[in-house]
Amino acid sequence: MSAVTHVCTIDYVAKMLDEDVELLEAIAYNSDNLTYGSIISVYVGPDETITALTDDGIEELTDLIKAARLTAKTWYEFLDDFVDDTDLVLRIKAKSPR
Repeated sequence: MSAVTHVCTIDYVAKMLDEDVELLEAIAYNSDNLTYGSIISVYVGPDETITALTDDGIEELTDLIKAARLTAKTWYEFLDDFVDDTDLVLRIKAKSPR
């Protein structure tokens, strides 16, 4: 395994993938969704962190979302299974094509 030499913030990953940052945060919040070590918490103050992803984490997240978006049905099932925030799920579903 190679050493991690850089990470990308979740905000930057959302821009790269043209995805909702809150959706990516919700997916990354559950550490079981991505491989251990691909999600990094960066401390920017005594009680403040931001989430960042390694290149492997970005690739896993991209693959996860790509597979989920195959059909509207798989996308909705993915949102229901991977995102615990009901309001966020409803908002994302409302923006999704049917």
